[in-house]
Amino acid sequence: MNIPFKIYLQRISSKIAFYPSLLAVLGIFMVVCMIYLESLGISQSLQEYVPILVLEDGDTALTILGACIGGLISMMVFSFSMVMLLLSQASSNFSPRLLPGLISNKKHQVILGIYIATILYNLLILLSINPSSSKSELPAFSVLIGMVFTVSCLVAFIYFIHSISQGIQISNIMVRLSQKAKTHLQKSLEEESKLMGNLSLKVTEDWRSYSLSRTGYFQDYSVKELIQFCEKFKTKIAIEIPKGFFLQKETVFFSSEKPLNEEQIEEFTGFISFGSSELVRTNYLLGFKQLTEIINKAMSPAVNDPGTAINAIDYLTELFALRMQKKDTTYIQHKEVIVAQIATVSLEELLQQVFSSLRTYCKDDPIIVQKLLEMLQYLQNTSKVSKSYQDALQKQKQNLLKECLQESKFDKSFVQQRYA
Repeated sequence: MNIPFKIYLQRISSKIAFYPSLLAVLGIFMVVCMIYLESLGISQSLQEYVPILVLEDGDTALTILGACIGGLISMMVFSFSMVMLLLSQASSNFSPRLLPGLISNKKHQVILGIYIATILYNLLILLSINPSSSKSELPAFSVLIGMVFTVSCLVAFIYFIHSISQGIQISNIMVRLSQKAKTHLQKSLEEESKLMGNLSLKVTEDWRSYSLSRTGYFQDYSVKELIQFCEKFKTKIAIEIPKGFFLQKETVFFSSEKPLNEEQIEEFTGFISFGSSELVRTNYLLGFKQLTEIINKAMSPAVNDPGTAINAIDYLTELFALRMQKKDTTYIQHKEVIVAQIATVSLEELLQQVFSSLRTYCKDDPIIVQKLLEMLQYLQNTSKVSKSYQDALQKQKQNLLKECLQESKFDKSFVQQRYA
């Protein structure tokens, strides 16, 4: 199956072992380069010009490299023991669904890769040293580079401590989630603004519906490959499952204007990415879900942190304001003709998913309910809001008012006067 390079790169780069493996290979490559440079006499040149940096005998070199390797292994174990402890704390205090985002932090993966690459480099250089070698035969330059790499690991360790202590703070987690979702939403809005002409694609009963034999979360698709597919087979495509949804076997995934054979269906699935989890960088809905879960967890009796809930509501408000600028259906256009449409969770559905959960967990706290009502009122007053979006917001507002007016904790006259 021909998988586009972009989707293939997304799949492998999302794995936690990708960057460490890449840097480990780079460490081995550095050993090969150093062996080549040693054969050219680079250590002899170093001894001639900077003799203070050259070791006296092989035993000293072995001792230094052995100490570097042992220290790095201890430091690596300590670093990632601390990570596991902090992740356990984040899971219990915030939401377990935040863990994949914290674990897959590229900076921490690169630091792990630096550790592994340095350990491999020092180990292989150590194996190449003969303890009885004379001063002129020692790979002094290679040992010096190993010491420099070890010092760089110490710098990386200090940065790692700083990064993990910042990254585990809930305020920074919310900023990161919000930023990723905003980036994807803004990209969708930019693509939508480029569309021209009649933005509609009528899927009639004559269209053929197709299901796939595989299961998994629908993560992404290649727009370029989809356009080429539609041109090649003179058809139009409607994907029936929104991004981030789990595809079950025998569930209709897409419809085609023209009938497709098995080979064509196989070619179509080649540029569709499925996975075992959702990705916030390709699906802004996950940002809404995770912020909602943070609010629910913060309002649980075990945590009881309304301040975090209020901050998360502010980020949700910003995301909803951006989502309201987007249409409820995603279209793909080629030469001013709509060739495909992608199912999207409508704003009404999204509001229902978020607020049905928030009403359950937050209805007993007057401050949080007031914050939610202010959020809906702000969104209603946003300029250029369509009638359908206004109705969806009003529906959630009425549901929330109904919930809070049933509770004796609320000032009913104040709530009705200000928000009804």
